[in-house]
Amino acid sequence: MPRLSSPPLAALIAVLTLPVGAEQPQRVTVLYDAFGPPSDLIRDWGFAAFIEYGGRRVLFDTGNDAKILEHNAKRLGVDLTQLDAVVISHRHGDHTSGLTHVLAVNPDVRIFAPQEGAFFRSTVPRSFLEPQPGLPRELRYFGGSPPAQIPSGTPWETGRFTIVTTPVEILPGLHVLTTRSQRPGTLEMNELSLAIRTPRGLAVVVGCSHPGIERMLEDAVAIDRRLHTVIGGLHLVTMQRAEVERTASALADTFAIERIAPCHCTSELGFAVLLDRFKDRFDRAGVGSVLALP
Repeated sequence: MPRLSSPPLAALIAVLTLPVGAEQPQRVTVLYDAFGPPSDLIRDWGFAAFIEYGGRRVLFDTGNDAKILEHNAKRLGVDLTQLDAVVISHRHGDHTSGLTHVLAVNPDVRIFAPQEGAFFRSTVPRSFLEPQPGLPRELRYFGGSPPAQIPSGTPWETGRFTIVTTPVEILPGLHVLTTRSQRPGTLEMNELSLAIRTPRGLAVVVGCSHPGIERMLEDAVAIDRRLHTVIGGLHLVTMQRAEVERTASALADTFAIERIAPCHCTSELGFAVLLDRFKDRFDRAGVGSVLALP
């Protein structure tokens, strides 16, 4: 999966507007990140990637700022009005804030989001409403007659959210997986990843990997044991070198990943260790980068 050099804007737009019947692009374009080669794109902490595969167009995460997402998408010729779906990896603002812009230009797009107690219109668990016999009516939730469903509030009132609680194939060959974090700081937070079936194995797109990239890949290999590439944030920030090197070895040896394209919260130490470990199988994936898929 060689990294493609950032193309001129006009050339990129020409490819994105191929006539019907022309060969469709198979690639991931990084729309939002804090690093990358000099360009007129805006760098910011956060992540968003635009996936084109099998004639489908999916936005994975939306970055930290709606205006920056809008700017970068326009400069890269990415038309957010033509999406087949949006996938939100997890609730943090540096992955969700651009939804404001997405919904302004594409209010009917289907959004796949993790199970949460807030943010995405998840439902309040029925176990929260377990009745206690003998209580006076005024101390009973909803007076003892709760509605069938209680959706959580959301900053994106018009969003068409689909809450993912089990692995689901959202489009042909594109699978959304959910993994629950057991790590301090994100304990019990659910995080989604996107696994794309390619002829050479899965291309797995991740946001921050809060549950741990190894746990998330364990879920992915249930679909296909061959892992072609991992693209996205591996959450190695603040980790000691020994743990970063152990993770790199696990990705290369245990999971036998063919290529790696680390982004966002992988950390500069993580970039250095993975570059040294994967060498010419390391794809530089900062903002504006275009990564070809098989």
